[in-house]
Amino acid sequence: MTSSAKDTVLTVFMLVKTRPEWLACSAGERARLLNEHLVPILKKHAGEISLRYYDVEFYSARVSDIWVWDAKSHHAYEMLVEALRDTPIWDRLFEVVEILPGVENLDAAERTRELLTAA
Repeated sequence: MTSSAKDTVLTVFMLVKTRPEWLACSAGERARLLNEHLVPILKKHAGEISLRYYDVEFYSARVSDIWVWDAKSHHAYEMLVEALRDTPIWDRLFEVVEILPGVENLDAAERTRELLTAA
């Protein structure tokens, strides 16, 4: 589930790298771990946070995935991170390499210019 840009207060690009413990798991075990640890957090925060994820290990040695979090508030994002930190997802199965928060095209929105698109 993704939120529309107008509902998103904050977008966070979380650059992560798979850790050996994750890579050693079978596909079934990976699915079980995600269902056990990540899915409940996503469901709990469904009205406030959405996740999109991208595989980049084909093109980068530094990170393997980019998780894009769209949040309706800074508080919602902070609560998400607190929940993630209490699971093996955070720093056991994945190393959080960098967190890049941003606001989509705020300059144009603030000055009431047309939003730039590649349409």
